[in-house]
Amino acid sequence: MSGSRGPGALRRARFLLVLPVHLVLLMVVGRSVTGPLAGYWPLSAEDGVNRALAAHREPVLDDFTQWLSLLANTQVITGLTLVCVLALLLTPPAPRWAEAGFLAAAVAVQSAMFLLVTLVVERPRPDVPHLDLAPPTSSFPSGHVGAAMALYGGLAVLTRVGMRGAWRRPVAALLLLVPLAVATSRLYRGMHHPSDVLGGLLNGAVTLAVIGTVLLSGRRRVPESGGTPCETSPATPAAGESAHTFPKAPASSGVGRTVVVRHPHGCDDALAERVGAVLTRHGHAAQRWILTGEELPCGELAAELDAAPVALVVVCGGDGTVRACAELLAGTGIDLVVVPCGTGNLLARNLGLAPDPVTALEEALSGGCHGIDVGRMRGDGIEPARFVVMAGVGFDAAMVQDASPRLKSRLGWAAYVVSALHHLGDPGIRLTIRLDGGRPLRRRAKMVVIGNVGMLQGGLPLLPEARADDGRLDVVLFAPGGPAGWLAAAAHLTRRTLRTPAPRRPGAGAGDVAGGALEYFSATRVEIRCTAPQPREMDGDAVAPGVRLTAEIDPGALRVRLPRALPGTGAEAPPAAALPAAAPTPHH
Repeated sequence: MSGSRGPGALRRARFLLVLPVHLVLLMVVGRSVTGPLAGYWPLSAEDGVNRALAAHREPVLDDFTQWLSLLANTQVITGLTLVCVLALLLTPPAPRWAEAGFLAAAVAVQSAMFLLVTLVVERPRPDVPHLDLAPPTSSFPSGHVGAAMALYGGLAVLTRVGMRGAWRRPVAALLLLVPLAVATSRLYRGMHHPSDVLGGLLNGAVTLAVIGTVLLSGRRRVPESGGTPCETSPATPAAGESAHTFPKAPASSGVGRTVVVRHPHGCDDALAERVGAVLTRHGHAAQRWILTGEELPCGELAAELDAAPVALVVVCGGDGTVRACAELLAGTGIDLVVVPCGTGNLLARNLGLAPDPVTALEEALSGGCHGIDVGRMRGDGIEPARFVVMAGVGFDAAMVQDASPRLKSRLGWAAYVVSALHHLGDPGIRLTIRLDGGRPLRRRAKMVVIGNVGMLQGGLPLLPEARADDGRLDVVLFAPGGPAGWLAAAAHLTRRTLRTPAPRRPGAGAGDVAGGALEYFSATRVEIRCTAPQPREMDGDAVAPGVRLTAEIDPGALRVRLPRALPGTGAEAPPAAALPAAAPTPHH
């Protein structure tokens, strides 16, 4: 199995529908101010404002406003946008594609909106002497003001997102003042009516909001604090995210070495050099690098932990490598940084880390330390072990077990899709499931998945209410019942992808959805017994087949450095000690 880019990608894309609505409203407003509403106050007083400003012109103000207007003319806006986009793409440590796309799209879309409106609205310029050449476009809306809002307002947003230090807010505020100054200069120079500059401000602001929601929502903001990484609080969640935070992990002394566990295929030599440079820049110069292997999925990490104090472990690999390291780190108080370099990187993406390894490392080192839950799994024929993502029985495990390593290296997570096609016709599993010591529930299913987190690739919410910090395990039984059941389950999960799931209802009874194809539960202990040996997997790695599997939650056992709080919709979770040892809580 593998990760996803994020649960809200498609949902955010729907905000693009705001743009055509905004365009129509601008056209309606433009035709109204030149037609039926022109004789009504305050529009009737606009000419008086322009004449008053023209009557009080001074040479010094003429020169100053000319300079302000130049900041927003077509040539300057185009040139500055190009320079900023190139800087975002070429400045180390990694290209900032989302930020560059946001800035370029905001300026381009605003300009397109302006041109389309001027084709419908033909408003003449104010009847006063013009200090600039009047272009042959409508006075409504102001193109200069809209362009200034898109570019300088966009730079203000990026400053708030990515700049460090106390100067972040003042710089952002100064950038936001530029569109207002340009609006004032356009009024003074007789180029626009007051309603024209308001229309330009509105055009730029709406465009920024829509493009920013689509491209930047979920981006991590650099923390305000200038302290050491583990002394900073998680940054404020992005718009549309929960303010829910992780249980704060116990503070560590910060004394010790930095050990980097590197998967040789996921993290090649070039990437390793970049990772080492980022660590050095953040004050982790004493680095000990160890390689993983088929027999040593976390390398010689155990020996390193025994040899000398370790303050930080950086894992450059996928979910299997992270799981192997978490096995040793859970409960030790040693900080873990996940650098996503694997096929799926499910844990990294469910925790809101950037998909780019260097960006994820940079942001995590600037963030705070948080405790996340760890699952404990045991069963017949396998040694007790921990997992951080998901454990599964049946179809899911067979898919993982038979995924070709060669295809995984070439196709990434898509290799699992190829493997899944070979197991669509596998028979169902007869099993019993017991939740938190309750009565056994008899079921027949294609697979059972027990999750500490719930999001798969493509934003697919297999376990939509699972969170890495809620002190519970979420369970789904998948029993499609033929082609119609597969289609019903796919349609249900697609709908879940496009909307925010409803919060869990305490005390809700066990229920099935998608015509019985999916059944959800939640518990702190899950026991599964099958009537015949079945494939089993743990965090994307196949384990020995068997008939029994027991999973329990270990709340807040693993310290992870993250740039912000976990994305999600749940309310503040109680401390692990306060979680009731009650009957299982099945839910939709």
